[in-house]
Amino acid sequence: MTVSIVIPVYNESATVEELLRRVASVPITKEVIVVDDGSSDGTRPLLTHLHESGLIDQLVLHDRNRGKGAALRTGFRYATADVVAVQDADLEYDPGEIPRLLAPIADGRADAVYGSRFLGGPHRVLFFWHMIGNRFLTLLSNVLTDLNLTDMETCQKLVRRELLQSLPLTVDRFGIEPEITARLAQAKARIYEMPVSYDGRSYAEGKKIGWKDGFSAIWFILRCNLMGPKARPWDAPRPAWLEEDAEE
Repeated sequence: MTVSIVIPVYNESATVEELLRRVASVPITKEVIVVDDGSSDGTRPLLTHLHESGLIDQLVLHDRNRGKGAALRTGFRYATADVVAVQDADLEYDPGEIPRLLAPIADGRADAVYGSRFLGGPHRVLFFWHMIGNRFLTLLSNVLTDLNLTDMETCQKLVRRELLQSLPLTVDRFGIEPEITARLAQAKARIYEMPVSYDGRSYAEGKKIGWKDGFSAIWFILRCNLMGPKARPWDAPRPAWLEEDAEE
């Protein structure tokens, strides 16, 4: 099984090199796809250097800042592996957890796996109201999708590539998280949740999402669940890697 690790980047010069070195050490067969979304803080020339040094397999450069959702959708189009893993560049999520999160997909039980910050993993203690906001957004999403997720907004998601590339994703900014969840629910995908560690950043350390993005997320939860384009139910084929294992 191979994994495409898609990393959206915007003004992350302080963390992206360390993140990519951690990704390089993850013991799986992988391709690393980085999409720079119009960085202006020196991230772009750094990424070019890291690409030349072999830490990045595919580097895609947006000519202007279009938003996290646009960067992810670009990365998804370039993915060629069996599974796509979303990995932020800010070190809040540990790429070393990807092999563990991959297990339910690898053994054929799941089509997607969410790494939940609220299932008991170690985490940095930070913002109470951010936690309340995340739980409210997850509740609203669950009401409309009929899922029982604990962390819809998690930025550590793994999805089978063929399924992910079949979803009609359109959102450009942070609303991509509820959109992915809505489309997976519409596709009747099998979703697992597993606990992950979370080392959240403060605003002084570069955290970008704020209360305005929370109100925007409410709109996208409603729009993506109640209006089109909706995903068609996905007839999941037996994973090719399970067929290869059976032949061996």
